[in-house]
Amino acid sequence: MAAPALTPALLLTTPAFATGTTGSADAGVTASTDGSATPADETEDRVAVFRILADPTISDALRTAAEQALDNATPESLRYLLEHGRYEVDA
Repeated sequence: MAAPALTPALLLTTPAFATGTTGSADAGVTASTDGSATPADETEDRVAVFRILADPTISDALRTAAEQALDNATPESLRYLLEHGRYEVDA
């Protein structure tokens, strides 16, 4: 029973708390100084595209566009799909 009582104290002493990380969805994403995509950004974009593909209600056009973005295997193609392409194919 002592473990649950210690948990808040342990959470407050972790390095993530000391550096001001809020635990948001962006935790673990490193920013690049030149504005280019980092490996963490590309991984998150790839996961987001897979989430789109997991939705059984998406259109055939969106499914094709998402598969093409994954096949291209470039950070730019993934980002384009997420920011613009998914809206353009169903327009």
